[in-house]
Amino acid sequence: MTFKINTFILVFTLILSGSVSAQSQAVEKIIDDNYDYLENLYKHLHANPELSLQEKNTAAKLAGELRDLGFTVTERVGGYGIVGVLKNGDGPVIMVRSDMDALPIREETGVPFASTQIATTSDGQESYVMHACGHDMHMAVMIGTARVLTELKDNWQGTLVFIGQPAEEIGLGAKTMIEDGLFERFPRPEYALAIHVNSALESGKVGIVPGYAYANVDNARITVKGRGGHGAYPNLAVDPIIIASKLVLDFQTIVSREISALDPAVLSVGSIRGGSSANIIPNEVELNLTIRSFSADVRDKIKKRITEIADARGKAAGLPQEEWPQVVFEDRSLQSVYNDPDLAEKMAGVFKEVLGENKVLEMSPVMYGEDFGWYGKVSPEIPILIYGVGSVHPEQFELLDAGSIDAIPSTHSSRYIPDLTPTLRTGVITMSSAVLQLMAED
Repeated sequence: MTFKINTFILVFTLILSGSVSAQSQAVEKIIDDNYDYLENLYKHLHANPELSLQEKNTAAKLAGELRDLGFTVTERVGGYGIVGVLKNGDGPVIMVRSDMDALPIREETGVPFASTQIATTSDGQESYVMHACGHDMHMAVMIGTARVLTELKDNWQGTLVFIGQPAEEIGLGAKTMIEDGLFERFPRPEYALAIHVNSALESGKVGIVPGYAYANVDNARITVKGRGGHGAYPNLAVDPIIIASKLVLDFQTIVSREISALDPAVLSVGSIRGGSSANIIPNEVELNLTIRSFSADVRDKIKKRITEIADARGKAAGLPQEEWPQVVFEDRSLQSVYNDPDLAEKMAGVFKEVLGENKVLEMSPVMYGEDFGWYGKVSPEIPILIYGVGSVHPEQFELLDAGSIDAIPSTHSSRYIPDLTPTLRTGVITMSSAVLQLMAED
């Protein structure tokens, strides 16, 4: 990147002043000089989404961007994951993560750079593809941060580890990258940072949740067996629909009566399948449910009680033990995200200096899943922080107040699109300032 001499003088003078606010002015100047490039990069990524485990071109694009900035880049880490390392003397190792995958959704935003991509899903179906969860913005922010930090190399010492992570939407990417040696093959970070766009927060603002921010996610499949028969003679059958119905109600008492009201948890049965006709009692029914929690103890208790209740219902129905409801927990579980409280407080202070006191909010935890939590569960533990970047234009909140229920599309909506310029700029300035602050504390 070529700058006029007065730009260098301005940046150098501001950095020498030493304060976060002065430093942020230097960062903003670099963002100004790079903004058009970053906006075009965002639009390219938005228009060319790829599904989980198919992020070949996206990964290659990010790898090229980082190489152009002097990073040493390794590809195909845990699938299509990429790891870019930039060593700049002795100092802390800071990791910045962006997810890369998109969703099987047909875009309805109407923007000129909307996706028209079609791909084949894992179950062999053709589907439109869309960045409806902001991963395109996360990538653009990461590259913007990389551009800022490489321009300011003379003002910090340490090592940057920037990763492009695949398969976040299906909860696999972080785990597969770790299993592929992320923290053995590459410098182990003192801190790991990430952002997520927030579709309920005004653009230009950020939200931080100290402690638990995102939930453990466990999904289970329960096969309920019975004895099929004629609907006119239920006494000659063992009705699995009745057993399954009782299980649905029994499961609701786990959270409401066995978990402390101070420990957040959710258990939802999302699917019941069984039977073929009104007058036929089927041989079996299948239930699919999801469990959300924060602490490991609550998670383990709920899972244990699901199995015990299923066994009890099978026994009460008079079935032999081998035909009691079979509970299978899926392998694709997600760890809760625990934002290190000290790191969260420190970064909140930095962001308030950069953005202003009224633009940094303490948010509440949510029951969504986010596989960023895996990075904080390795041993020894790494302090992590994922924070929300507001992405909603202020006028949309006015429409919401006026009664328009469609005013603010959420992430995973076919109509979700971030308020581009303030969202991108806020993401880059906060992430760049966070890394610079952590580098300075060695």
